[in-house]
Amino acid sequence: MRKIWERIGLIFLNLFFIAACFIALVPILYAFSVSLNAEGSILGSDFSFIPRQLTLENYRAVIMDQPVLLWLGNTLILAVVSVFISLLISVPAAYSLSRFRFKGRKQVLRFLVLLHSFPAILSMFALYKLLSPLGLINSKLGLILIYIGTMAIFGVLNLKGYFDSVPVEIEEAAAIDGAGALQTVLRILLPLAKPALIVTALMVLIFVWNEYIYAITFLTGAQNYTLAAGLYSLQATEMRGSWPLFAAAAILVSLPILIIFFLTQKHMRSGLTAGGVKG
Repeated sequence: MRKIWERIGLIFLNLFFIAACFIALVPILYAFSVSLNAEGSILGSDFSFIPRQLTLENYRAVIMDQPVLLWLGNTLILAVVSVFISLLISVPAAYSLSRFRFKGRKQVLRFLVLLHSFPAILSMFALYKLLSPLGLINSKLGLILIYIGTMAIFGVLNLKGYFDSVPVEIEEAAAIDGAGALQTVLRILLPLAKPALIVTALMVLIFVWNEYIYAITFLTGAQNYTLAAGLYSLQATEMRGSWPLFAAAAILVSLPILIIFFLTQKHMRSGLTAGGVKG
């Protein structure tokens, strides 16, 4: 009898998650429908979730008539540099916080958690005052520094949790075999930490890809826009008939992240759960 109730509970749980996934997909399906709608209506009484007249003109217009590829290039530069430097900073910092017991270690961890939870909007004025004298306003370098400062903290916390889950005996065995500290980290710990590294890199990439507030504040001019800022400009400057174009652009710029996510999803569970281990 108990097994029957467990199966019934599992069925209802599965149905609940299926319904939740469907609800989460509704906005995406709606945007996809709008992007294929030849009539350009999204709120009128004649709007149909399944377009009566299908067209790919909005996708052609996004690629050919709008500087989306330029915005994509800007975003790729910011994303690649931010991911690389964030990992370059996070790995040694996380390893040090995980393996070494030095004075003030707990205070450093608490301070990092506090910084990571600090609302971004509250730092705008301070960041502007810091970047302006250096000539980094309306500069990719300035935005990269902001992104690194924001996401390197996440990388340190996530990777520190993963390093905590790796037994110290592995490093001791490597030391007995004659491996130095650098060799141990590069040849043993980093391969073991591959899931956490992928998750950290993916999270930084998603943050930079979707980030809007910093981009619209510190970058001006369509030639400097990121994808998030550029998409907003499509909707804000061309109110009439711009929603299908906006929807098509949103679908297109989401595809690279979606593809990367599916390619790396097998590493997501182990990377996220191991990064949550308490040190």
